[in-house]
Amino acid sequence: MAQQLTSHIGGKEAGPGTSDWTVVPSVNPARTHDVVAEVHLAPGDVLADACRTASAARDDWAAVPAPVRGRVIASIGRLVEANSEQLARLVTREVGKPYAEALGEVREILDTCDFFLGEGRRLYGQTVPSEMPDKQLFTFREPVGSVAVVTAGNFPVAVPSWYIVPALLCGNTVVWKPAPYAAACADALYRLFTAAGLPVGVLNLVHADGEQTYAGLETALRAGHLDKVGFTGSSETGSRIGELCGRYLQNPCLELGGKNAMVVAADADLELAAEGALFSGFGTAGQRCTSLGTALVHRSVHDPFLRLLTDALERAPIGDPREDVLHGPLMNAEFARRFEEYLTWVQPHHRVHGSSATGRITKERPRAGFVGDPYDGLYYHPTVVDGLRPDDLLFREETFGPLVGVATFDTLEEAVSLSNAPGYGLSGAIYTSDPRAVFTYCRGSRAGMVSVNNSTSGAEAHLPFGGNGRSGNGSRQSGIWVLDQFTRWQSVNWDYSGRLQKAQMDVASIEPDESFRLDDM
Repeated sequence: MAQQLTSHIGGKEAGPGTSDWTVVPSVNPARTHDVVAEVHLAPGDVLADACRTASAARDDWAAVPAPVRGRVIASIGRLVEANSEQLARLVTREVGKPYAEALGEVREILDTCDFFLGEGRRLYGQTVPSEMPDKQLFTFREPVGSVAVVTAGNFPVAVPSWYIVPALLCGNTVVWKPAPYAAACADALYRLFTAAGLPVGVLNLVHADGEQTYAGLETALRAGHLDKVGFTGSSETGSRIGELCGRYLQNPCLELGGKNAMVVAADADLELAAEGALFSGFGTAGQRCTSLGTALVHRSVHDPFLRLLTDALERAPIGDPREDVLHGPLMNAEFARRFEEYLTWVQPHHRVHGSSATGRITKERPRAGFVGDPYDGLYYHPTVVDGLRPDDLLFREETFGPLVGVATFDTLEEAVSLSNAPGYGLSGAIYTSDPRAVFTYCRGSRAGMVSVNNSTSGAEAHLPFGGNGRSGNGSRQSGIWVLDQFTRWQSVNWDYSGRLQKAQMDVASIEPDESFRLDDM
């Protein structure tokens, strides 16, 4: 019997009340006969009502001392740690992420809580010297208010924690709208968070589809019940949300897609570079925003690099995510359909490597060494497409799935230009032993994150995460940098002189003797 999931608003279940509600299954992509949950999707007015509830609770939560809020974050971390194996198993079951990766994802929540529990005692402002006597100037961080968080399902528990943990720590209330195909993970994480003692209305969970989410956000923004939107997902949807927020003079936190490049220089450690390309291109079945999109390889080392990468990929175990595999299935049928569309972008001038076939793994198109039964799930051949050109769709557009392109370059300046050409700016990498090449690439890259002799994928809780261009609006998650997303600066000037002192007019000054000159010696 599949779990029945509905929204939680103000500490209560918000179940179907009208015909506007719909029910969709959340299906295990590794065993599509396994329905994990039946998800009741709410209409837009329910999400707007959740924002109203969060808005009503924000003042009381903001009044809780920040160190106390930090202790709540510490409790969340302990609860997640105590339930880490169960949560990781649910991630594997619902989105098909290999269990070792799922455990690593849960570890990200713990790292995030470990970092932010102390920030409750470090939400520092400043004291600023005044230009007038008997006057003091201060700055304070204040919570922005009520926050809507909309997340994708490829990291169903880690990425939401990047938003929700700092938002709560800063004194905001939250409405979280997860991906319907990761609804069971969301429900489990919600219950862990609320078990830490969050007051009613501080964290609310709403299941909805994309159009109803947009409608609910618009209603809440118009009514003044929403002060910030955080969104992780596609560049196209992020652009719509950015436009919507702009109408209400709000600056959303947008973490979008990527077409991430890895530059393999002539002096690169090719075995290390191939290992990095294998992990970042095919881990999580290529379904990360930081997944490798295109390997840009110096012409002189193109053939040996390609041989190392394809040999490693052909040997890599693919299949049941409960086993030790490089990657499991695509997350749901919609992602599988899109991936099949991306494969139609392969052109006659391309050369395809990496597996015994392309597309879905079947009896007619088998994969040597496949782990499990390919007919159980949405399993696809990992694919390397060599010979990419800058005008190819495979070069310009994000391909969310187990597909990596390879192109060549002759000069480092050309490699930098090719890295930036698609217009994304999330993550990039360079493999080289030349410090000059490293800094030339870093200065020229428009990516928000650059790795040296490491893959394009990977994040740490105390380092800023985010992109530019088609990858985001310059906002950053994680570390102290995310505090600027969930707090607003307030300046206070306190005049205790007993008289009105006017800035730029009643300024204390000491006049120099500008006629002074030294005598000749």
